Amino acid sequence: MNDGSVFDSSEGKQPLEFTIGENQVIPGFENGIKEMKLNEEKTIKISAKEAYGERNEKLITSAPRDKFPPQVEVGGMLVLKGPNGERLPATVKEVKNDIVTIDMNHPLAGKDLNFKIKIVAVN
Repeated sequence: MNDGSVFDSSEGKQPLEFTIGENQVIPGFENGIKEMKLNEEKTIKISAKEAYGERNEKLITSAPRDKFPPQVEVGGMLVLKGPNGERLPATVKEVKNDIVTIDMNHPLAGKDLNFKIKIVAVN
């Protein structure tokens, strides 16, 4: 991220594998590597818009405490079920008296991202 913090890394793990054009990674990442060649390295900067989008304050909501598991706590992650059965991750922002406030924005929404990339294989 622009503040220098590391959110994730593949260092010491298997490389990220994906197919161009199949929407398996964020748009800015895919666009940033399209012209790269085997063994090429570079750093790409991706705007929030091309990453996980801007934050949407409409995705922050509150509900009665009894609608949540008893162990719910600030900073915890929940997986909600959407109207079509889809899984919707949410972060617990506040637990106050009988009300829990959750944020369904992606944790990286609204953040510009930086990636250091090396192409290690092309199939």
